[in-house]
Amino acid sequence: MTTIQEGKKAPAFTLPSSEGGKTKLSEHAGKYVVLYFYPKDDTPGCTTEAKDFQAALPKLAKLDAVVLGVSKDPIDKHLKFKTKHGLLFPLLTDEDGTVLEKYGAWGEKNMYGKKSMGILRTTVVIAPDGKVVKVFPKVRVAGHVDKVIEAIEAHRAG
Repeated sequence: MTTIQEGKKAPAFTLPSSEGGKTKLSEHAGKYVVLYFYPKDDTPGCTTEAKDFQAALPKLAKLDAVVLGVSKDPIDKHLKFKTKHGLLFPLLTDEDGTVLEKYGAWGEKNMYGKKSMGILRTTVVIAPDGKVVKVFPKVRVAGHVDKVIEAIEAHRAG
């Protein structure tokens, strides 16, 4: 597992997108990228997180930020999830987990005393110059989007 570091260049990636084709991190150069990793489409925590990001899109757009959600779910599940909840940002598929590992979002989880490997709810904020501004490991969904916005505002303020 890679430990992603604030102030360092974000690892490049190209992943299949719910918008069709593939999305590259480099396509968003010049903007802030809110890259959030979540376990599974249409589960309670993931739905709340996605809806919170959706509600914050106007504010994030004013900060010149784009949102990209990443899980291992296939594109067809992403499309159903987006349609069901009116999500207007891309959901990317990392079926083999390569990007999840590069960004430190794959690891051991402990659910009710049972340990397993899985997606660790993680958000990485990337600056317009491609460097990591902030890493939010082991995200708690409630109030998370506000913390992401605060991190971008603080970075923009210098």
